[in-house]
Amino acid sequence: MSTVNAYLTVAGLGVDVVYKNIKNLHISVYPPVGRVRVAAPQRTTEDAIRLAVVQRLSWIKRKREQLQNADRQTERRMVSGETHFVWGQRYLLDVSKSSGAYGVEIKGNTLWVITPSGTDAAGRFGALDRWYRRELKAAVPALLEKWQPILGVDADKFVVRRMKTKWGTCVATSRTIWLNPELAKKERRCLEYIVVHELVHLLQRGHGEKFVAMMDHALPDWRARRDELNEAPLGHEEWGECERP
Repeated sequence: MSTVNAYLTVAGLGVDVVYKNIKNLHISVYPPVGRVRVAAPQRTTEDAIRLAVVQRLSWIKRKREQLQNADRQTERRMVSGETHFVWGQRYLLDVSKSSGAYGVEIKGNTLWVITPSGTDAAGRFGALDRWYRRELKAAVPALLEKWQPILGVDADKFVVRRMKTKWGTCVATSRTIWLNPELAKKERRCLEYIVVHELVHLLQRGHGEKFVAMMDHALPDWRARRDELNEAPLGHEEWGECERP
């Protein structure tokens, strides 16, 4: 059984490297979001791996695009009967209730989005989006309280911000963590992985050996959580796996 031995960033792509008892280097791109993995002979140098990835960059990008376009939810029209996710659980949307105020409730397997009479799809989407943001903002402080003393680093603040290609990122100069509101649709363990990932980036830039070692020590199953996050149903918009800006 092989495990990931290194994590490289090549031309903006995150690349898992597995060293194996093989003769030739192999590059694979895995669904659903196009995770790149290199299986390399035991003594292959990092420079040789980077060169191999660069040489096949066009193929990798084409394959990633094919995979990312193949496994998406259809565009949400915010009508009753659609499927929506909250913290990894699937719910059926019901927009049949109206009220003088906007609200979102979960009862059983139903996600109720309650809006004033006459509200259009954009208004219903806005109400649900604001609710997702509140859910995420309520979940993050406990994770920061848990992990900041463990890692020995503090984030001055966190911001919930919609991003098209990242689950999260951080701004080291202002010690700010940005989190995608789409995370409120995923399992809570995935949010924890992203919070730890970005806190570690406040200590270690890039995805080199030191970053991987710190992640391995703090959250030994971080790769499984990352894969779980990226294998969860994707929204209509193009959400990618977390990468550094």
